[in-house]
Formats: sequence, C-alpha cells, structure tokens
Amino acid sequence: MDIKEEIHQMGRQALEASRGLAKLSTDAKNAILLAMADRLLADEAVILAANAKDIAAAEANGLTAAMVDRLRLDHDRLVAVADGVRQVAALPDPVGEVLADWDRPKGIHIQQVRVPIGVIGIIFESRPNVTSDAAVLCFKTGNATILRGGKEAIHSNTAIAAALQAGGAAAGLPEHSIQLIPFTERESVQHMAQMDRYLDLIIPRGGAGLIEAVVSLARMPVIKHYDGICHTYLHGAADLKMAVDITVNAKTHKPSVCNALETLLVDHSIAEVFLPEVGAALRDRGVELRADEAAAGILGDAAVPATEADWTAEYLDLILAVKVVDDLDAAIAHINEFGSHHSDCIVTADQAAADRFMAEVDSAVVFWNTSTRFSDGEEFGFGAEIGISTDKLHARGPMALRELTSYKYLVRSDGVVR
Repeated sequence: MDIKEEIHQMGRQALEASRGLAKLSTDAKNAILLAMADRLLADEAVILAANAKDIAAAEANGLTAAMVDRLRLDHDRLVAVADGVRQVAALPDPVGEVLADWDRPKGIHIQQVRVPIGVIGIIFESRPNVTSDAAVLCFKTGNATILRGGKEAIHSNTAIAAALQAGGAAAGLPEHSIQLIPFTERESVQHMAQMDRYLDLIIPRGGAGLIEAVVSLARMPVIKHYDGICHTYLHGAADLKMAVDITVNAKTHKPSVCNALETLLVDHSIAEVFLPEVGAALRDRGVELRADEAAAGILGDAAVPATEADWTAEYLDLILAVKVVDDLDAAIAHINEFGSHHSDCIVTADQAAADRFMAEVDSAVVFWNTSTRFSDGEEFGFGAEIGISTDKLHARGPMALRELTSYKYLVRSDGVVR
C-alpha cells in the first residue's frame, strides 16, 4: 500500500470511529481518558526509550538547545502529560450544551446545540506532548483524530499515540479514534490536506512554511497556529519594577514557546531610565539584545544593531528585538504591522492607555500588566490546548474544548407545516 492509499485508509477508519465516538456519554469518555493517562505512565519506559532516539538524532543533526528541549521527555514531563489528560477528564463536556433555546410564533421550538466537528487532522512539529494534548482534547469533544508529527519526534509520537489508543481501547475507545501517520515525507501532508472526503477540519501547528503549505493545499477548513511574534510595550506610565519583572518573565521563562516575548517596545519618555535596568536584567539571564538606533544609543555595547528582519522574527531563543517608540499610537501601529496577531502586552498604570491598547491591538490575546506567557489554554482554565489560533474564524486564541465543537439546530413541533 502506498503512502496516499494508507493515509486515505486512515481517513476511512477515522470517519467510522467518529460515528462511534458521537454515541459515547460524558461518563464513558472520562473513564476512557483516565485509562489513557494510566497507560501513558505504565508505558513510561517504552515512551522514554523512544524519546531518547529522537533526542540523539536531534543532537546529531545539530538542532539548537532550545529545539532539543522542546523534544525532550523525562519522568516529570511525562507525569505532566498524564496529568493533562486527567485535567481534560475533569473539565465540563461541551458536547450537548444548549447554546440557545427559543419558540417561534408558528409553534416550532428551536435549540442550538454543541456537537462534535467529526474528524480532525492535526499537523505539528517537534513537541511530542502535542500528540497527547491534541488527541485527548479531540476525543473529549467526540472527534476522531489523525495526527501527523514532524520527523524530529517520530519515535516519541508513535509511542505516545500507541499508549493512548491502547489504554483507551481497554476502557471502550472505538478502534482508530486516534491515529498517527507513520510517514514523515512531505507528500503525506499533501495527501492529508486534500482528504476532504474524510477530514472536516485541519489544524497546522509549526513554522510559517508548514502553515503556508497546508493553507495552499487544503480542501477543508484550516485553523492556523501561526508565528508567535509577541510584543510587550512599556508605556510612559509603567512601573519600573513591574516592567522588568514582566519583560524578563515573558522572554526567559521558556523562550522556545510561541507565547514568549520576541519584541520589546519602550516609550521614548522613559527609555533613558528603563532601558538600562531592563537590559541589565535580561543580559543577566543570557539574552542577546538587538536594538534599533534609539535603543542602541542608550544600551551601547550591551546590544547589537537590529535589522528590518528582527521586527518579524520569532526567535524561540534568548534573543530579543528592542525598539524605542514615540508614543502609544506608534506602539499600536508597530504591533499591528509587524506582529503575528498572537499575544501582546502593555505595561502601564494609565487605565485609559491600557483600554486603548487593548481595544486597538488586533491580536488574539491582549494583556495589561501581565506576562504573555499566560497566553495558554491551561492558564486560562481550559486544560490542555490544541494551540493558539491567530485566525478570527472559527476560533481565536487558546483553542480547547469549545473550539473543537460545531453546532446544529434541533427543531421540534406538533406537526406544524409551512
């Protein structure tokens, strides 16, 4: 069987599985999720051995330390993955929720009710925990899943997907509810993206090249998890200590993730005072600063000159672009032009300025005096997440259970005709 035929066979199997999933009660789904979590830990030796192969290959291929860290699993990280599954089991099930309920004058009663989407394809790179997060969120909402991970994590992804399916099957999970494409060739993405007969939705998570390829090929709706070019703007009325704390946290807490800070904007009215303090705190943590002319004039040898490419760079590393802006208008304009509509923050004590920033910045998540690292499904109380959608339809921001459902209308009457 060639790659195309095998992927289409997986599509047929997923469609059949989705019909079985739609029949499961919330209690049944939760029991299956708990069984999946237990199996992940029971298979720890197998999963960590598979991950060791991926780590060895990544290091041999010269991946950056940040990228290797994204791949790495250990006991604590696997426990966190399993805990994430249990958290999803504890969350309310959105399927069956009545969104609206009304009567019409002719005697018909109408309900708008949440339902599963059906079959969801997820294409992602690097992080093996995404295999579990994506699969269990889709399962909780009654969706079958076809996963296609990157070659860097193929062994880890295969082991995790096998544990989830095996653990769930023992508790009643329909066969083929969770499938992982075993191919890492690029043509597998093409076949998956054109399989609209079986896939209702496709979600790419990764670099711009992957997402653009999927968007250009897809015959079904796409929800994009695009670049995380996140900004923090230190407004003229910012508190210095707060500005330092938020900036350092957003950049250094975990620089390899999409909600990490990539560009710092500093109001010219405070730049002379704030930049030396913020810059010193960042450099103490190993951050390389790439500054525009105004910022470089203040930071001196502590920074290197920025180029135009730095304003659209997602470094995913201990590198930060720094720019001095004239005022609030200039900060908003810069973010809307150069950002990726992901997550952006203003630090200020001025509520009017914050209100304007939050209203006018065109991003999925906009923060006031809060680190961008909180742009996360778990931090929002959603449990694990599929990703951060930078689209405006049908989902935006952290994608979790509600965003993995659609709805339909249920109409009842006592024989009304038109």
